[in-house]
Amino acid sequence: MNLKDKRIAVLLSGGVDSSVVLYELVRQGLHPDCFYIKIGPEEEEEWDCSSEEDLEMATAVSHKYGCKLEVVDCHQEYWDQVTAYTMEKVKAGLTPNPDVMCNRLIKFGAFDEKRGHDYDLIATGHYAQTERDPSNLPCLGETTDTPPQQGEAEGVWLCTSPDPVKDQTDFLAQIYDWQLKKALFPIGHMMKEEVREIAEREHLVNAKRKDSQGICFLGKINYNDYIRRYLGEQPGDVLELETGKRIGQHKGLWFHTIGQRHGLGFGGGPWFVVKKDMQQNILYVSKGYDPQTAYKQEFLFKDFHSLIPATCKEPLPSDITFKIRHTPEFHHAKLEAKGDGVFLVCSDAPIHGVAPGQFCVLYDEAHHHCLGSGEITL
Repeated sequence: MNLKDKRIAVLLSGGVDSSVVLYELVRQGLHPDCFYIKIGPEEEEEWDCSSEEDLEMATAVSHKYGCKLEVVDCHQEYWDQVTAYTMEKVKAGLTPNPDVMCNRLIKFGAFDEKRGHDYDLIATGHYAQTERDPSNLPCLGETTDTPPQQGEAEGVWLCTSPDPVKDQTDFLAQIYDWQLKKALFPIGHMMKEEVREIAEREHLVNAKRKDSQGICFLGKINYNDYIRRYLGEQPGDVLELETGKRIGQHKGLWFHTIGQRHGLGFGGGPWFVVKKDMQQNILYVSKGYDPQTAYKQEFLFKDFHSLIPATCKEPLPSDITFKIRHTPEFHHAKLEAKGDGVFLVCSDAPIHGVAPGQFCVLYDEAHHHCLGSGEITL
């Protein structure tokens, strides 16, 4: 792709990754415009120093390369859309992923509506790659350097980063096709160590800054406090799954997720959360450091959101790899269509902490192409 003819918007977060994105584009002789998306906590007085520091860092980096920086307020859109999604799922006893929906609804959604529509490409610091896929390309795992012919239809694949620890395709697996076509990931082919080295060599102000952890908008707000604000507390019994023995009391099933071990606060453990009964408001746990009840080898998912380009006519393959959370590992499995948009995943090995509401992200056997994702239902 010839970037010199493109209008490019760079989303600066204040972190080292997006800063190196800007460096890489400027190094190629480009002069993109920079944007900082303001999300933050619900109340202005709750903004912590880390949010202010983010903007300061983004401002310093944009000025270093002579690019203008504009703050785009997507605060209300976040709380109206992503928070609504999160609370709906949590209240139903599910395990949502707000960061996945933030990419679809905010970074490539609300931002595009407000400012991104004026640009051909939106560049971010995600560790992911894209491949152009003309209609004459082989599909599902095969690649070619052959450019599309004039007038030929072209699709785009979402592809994994060579850095397995940092790969973020799982966070991008719910974006729309048109959003992927506008996405630009200038550091997606790099290892994290390379990005740090560039930042230090170029004396970027945030070269040694730690990566952000947790949900993108919360800052120092505790996740349980965030949920408590909207859903309150609803105490109920905690029972041992195998014996029915009462272990204690929970404050609300929405404060717990399947596979959770830390922060339960019950004596005589360790305990793992293995099941939630929303009807009876009962939390079931199993005892031990690695109980078998914390694992599943087969599970269902629904509402598959496909990222397979329209130019590729092949159906979903039966041999796939997948992730259910942000980890370096890709699990091998067989995929079986059950009808009505439901799929069965038969993993080669038992998987820990499979929870309804999580996204099951599918990849080809070589875990190179991201095929899309669906919501786990068990």
